[in-house]
Amino acid sequence: MANLASMLKSEIARVARRELRAELQGLKKASASYRGEIARLKRRIGALEQQVKRLARPGREAPAVAADEEADLKLRFSAKGLASQRKRLGLSAEAFGALIGASGQSVYKWESGKIRPRARHLPRIAELRGMGKREAAARLQALAA
Repeated sequence: MANLASMLKSEIARVARRELRAELQGLKKASASYRGEIARLKRRIGALEQQVKRLARPGREAPAVAADEEADLKLRFSAKGLASQRKRLGLSAEAFGALIGASGQSVYKWESGKIRPRARHLPRIAELRGMGKREAAARLQALAA
């Protein structure tokens, strides 16, 4: 009789684990989507807080909010990604900065993660992502001429 009781107990535990696993799977998916949504909202709040600080400065006009600003918010920046992009193109920080319209020192600081590029530089950085070595060299030649 002890054998039957232990087998029944182990079977109940197995079925309970299976049911619990099925329930937890749905909860894990929901939790992951909630975390993503929370992160997106935090980024949006940070951008809005920066905009409020900019507008609160004395002696500044309130710039018109355009659709271009929302498009700029969608551009991502990674210091490590910028460094690998520059190395992929085989450019010095000075040459990379010339293509973007910034100084070599700025590029160095962006890559080290000390500062982030301004919004006006982000579209140019994104444009360089799709560029090859030859095209980058051609643009540098055109800038030098």
